[in-house]
Amino acid sequence: MLTAFRSPAALARLLAAIFLCLFAALPASAHEVRPALLQITQQPDGAWQVLWKQPIVGDVGLHLVPHLSGGGLDRAPDAESSTSGFLLRTWRLPKTTAVDGQTIVIEGLDQSVTDVLLRIDANGRAINAVIHPADPNYPIHLAGPKGTALPAYLTLGIEHILTGADHLAFVLGLLLLIGPSWRVVKAVTAFTVAHSITLALAALGYVHFPSAVIEALVALSIVFVASELLPRPGRPETLTHRHPWLIAFTFGLLHGLAFAGALSNIGLPPKAEPLALFLFNLGVEIGQIAFIAAAVLMIFALRWLRPRLKLDTPAVSRALPAYAIGCLAAYWLIDRLVIAFSV
Repeated sequence: MLTAFRSPAALARLLAAIFLCLFAALPASAHEVRPALLQITQQPDGAWQVLWKQPIVGDVGLHLVPHLSGGGLDRAPDAESSTSGFLLRTWRLPKTTAVDGQTIVIEGLDQSVTDVLLRIDANGRAINAVIHPADPNYPIHLAGPKGTALPAYLTLGIEHILTGADHLAFVLGLLLLIGPSWRVVKAVTAFTVAHSITLALAALGYVHFPSAVIEALVALSIVFVASELLPRPGRPETLTHRHPWLIAFTFGLLHGLAFAGALSNIGLPPKAEPLALFLFNLGVEIGQIAFIAAAVLMIFALRWLRPRLKLDTPAVSRALPAYAIGCLAAYWLIDRLVIAFSV
């Protein structure tokens, strides 16, 4: 079968198409695995307020139940409500509750792929951490210097982009359109600058757009890039081919608003918003660069294999990545438009 493929670039496109088709197994309306939030805050009177914010899909929620080893959460919550995509539960614990030294256990987390962002504010002492499915237990230790360490937001940024099938599809489409050259560095830089601007503006509350509309426009941007991937023999170059950085910047503004929507689901820690925002954005960039590096390495590896395996491919395969990305993005677009108009 391999003897039918002699062009490594085309084979790279074919493998990319197969890889993107695997994204069809992901929920079309959710572009990333959303984290849950467990927030424990000490009130001015010394009592404790516990907020549990759990992602749901439609009317279905994951089986995730927070516990404190002291048993404070092993009862019905004092209040319960739901928002678009989340279930919220709150408990009020008496000021005699000794939170320090207890262990948090998230029941069901080890059977999921969802992380839990933990935020504790105890009379000026702050903890921000991520509880992962591999280790659903977290011992609380409030002792130590005051301040806020926020590596959790760096981790969340990395995980957000690497589980965001639509963002990765857009970046991969740019890479396939431009090819592994210095032009892709310019385009990715423009994409980074653009989404950093709108991420900051939206996350800090300066601009606001309906998340369902933004998600639909993100899908539309991927449809556009996929259409630009189609072979155009004998036709003049489009603006996208001549100046891909301009297209990357324009659509990067939309993707930044989508990043901000995900960040707003868990919020920014009080008095540390700029640092948390910077770390989240840095995490997004680290994940994005890692993805691009892996894709470029695959392309160069296939080029190295070309003379050794004598690979070739039919011309029709050159359109496969465009159709794979485009069909998946069109599915996302239709699904998200339905959600936008039903809100």
